[in-house]
Amino acid sequence: MADDGPRVGHAGVASPSLDEPIVAAVRQVLAAIPTGCTWLLPLTGSDGQVVDFRIAATSDKVRDVYGRGTGRVGSLLSELYPTMVGGPLWKAYLQVLATGAPDRLPGFQYEGRQAGVVADSVFDVSVHRVLGGLLVWWQRLDESQRRLERTELLGSLGWAEYDLVTGLSEWSPGMYRIFDRDPALGPMSRAEQSAAVVVEDVGLPEAAWQTLDSGAASDVTVRFHAGSTVKHLRILADVARDADGAPVKIYAVVQDVTARVDSQTAIERLSDQLRSREMTALAEHRLAGQLQNLIQPVPREPFPLAGLEVLVGYLPAESAVRVGGDWYHAQTLPDGLVALAVGDVAGHGLEAASGMAHLRYALVAWLSIGIRDPGVLLGHMNRLCGQLAVTGTAVVALYAPASRTLSWARAGHMAPLLSRAGAASELDRPAGLLLGADADAAYPAATVRLRGDDLLLFYTDGLVERRVGDNPDLLAPVLRELSAVSREPGPQTLPRLREVLHRPSPDDDTCTLAVRVLS
Repeated sequence: MADDGPRVGHAGVASPSLDEPIVAAVRQVLAAIPTGCTWLLPLTGSDGQVVDFRIAATSDKVRDVYGRGTGRVGSLLSELYPTMVGGPLWKAYLQVLATGAPDRLPGFQYEGRQAGVVADSVFDVSVHRVLGGLLVWWQRLDESQRRLERTELLGSLGWAEYDLVTGLSEWSPGMYRIFDRDPALGPMSRAEQSAAVVVEDVGLPEAAWQTLDSGAASDVTVRFHAGSTVKHLRILADVARDADGAPVKIYAVVQDVTARVDSQTAIERLSDQLRSREMTALAEHRLAGQLQNLIQPVPREPFPLAGLEVLVGYLPAESAVRVGGDWYHAQTLPDGLVALAVGDVAGHGLEAASGMAHLRYALVAWLSIGIRDPGVLLGHMNRLCGQLAVTGTAVVALYAPASRTLSWARAGHMAPLLSRAGAASELDRPAGLLLGADADAAYPAATVRLRGDDLLLFYTDGLVERRVGDNPDLLAPVLRELSAVSREPGPQTLPRLREVLHRPSPDDDTCTLAVRVLS
């Protein structure tokens, strides 16, 4: 018969007796652990073979199938769970005790033979040899599986995970039921899913991917061929990213809403159409944004030009669905002059982005052939806008480092702001009609002499204008901030200016070109 004294296990490590201090310490630790965990000490017979296990410590937060917690301490395993004796888990205990190698039974089934207890329970069990005994970790699986299966069945739901790094997918049972697919085939590949989309809806999944790529959650309803039927599936998806912001996983919950769609009223159908249009508009926004970034990438840090230091800022509107036509240009020319410009093409979306691209590239081309008069450059841009049937505003300036002279002209645009030694004001405005309004418009140039540490700000109207509300004077606070920054000139002038001006407009994109004259 087994006794309770210390025994030497198969690995030659003595098992502690129940009255040793180490046992009391382990009991305190395990009792507080919020998961299923038990420490077993082997009991050996007269022949030295393990004949049973005694529960020396156990968790109290997660109880066994009979609802027992730390009350099991001191009891024999064979008495508490007689159906385990000689079974696969019992054999795993003996094997781990003998070899010291951990083992795991991810689908261990326990048979309960007591009234009021679930007859068959499923557990994930891990076994480790610790301190002459066995540390057993366990998690019950059958109850959570039942809840998940019933929830998916009741709500016609399924979930899926797609690993963008490995390309592997994982589906819940509900997904196979929704797609009438044999679970033995595994999840559908992206190619199979794309092939199953109804032809008229092929643009919606792509819009959803673009929405996820932009950082927003996607919620679309798409028609799929599932078996011999067509199903309307609502897909709610979001993306998880790594520490660098790169997408690594996509999580999706799918609901079969075919029955609901079939009974929709005309108003509900219209609502779905509007949502689809919003998704399409969001995809257009993303494409226009990519085009804008390709045409005029915005450097994050200040960069040098001849005799100047320049910092570009670009803030998209908070509420606009589509990208605007704001643009800038800053370049040291081969003859040593510096070209500076900002502009805004009327409208939003791809049309505005296209107009912005035409104007910016045309300006670069005209500068490359030696045109140095800001008024002449704006005249060419004005005629180009007429040909493109777009309108816009712009400021173009040429800076001569040797004389520190700035020659500039405007076309319906705000004048640059000049801050010198703590005093800021708007430059005197020459005349200049907006681009595209009159093919014969003239654009006279103005000239200003700059000094070392002067601060110039070219900007678009998103910085100082609002379309709703009381339209407060937003130019005054900008001038105050320019003044404050220019009182202490130095290498941090432009970064400090970006901090105080970093406030997006609700309605319009904001482009700023801040220039510091080097001493």
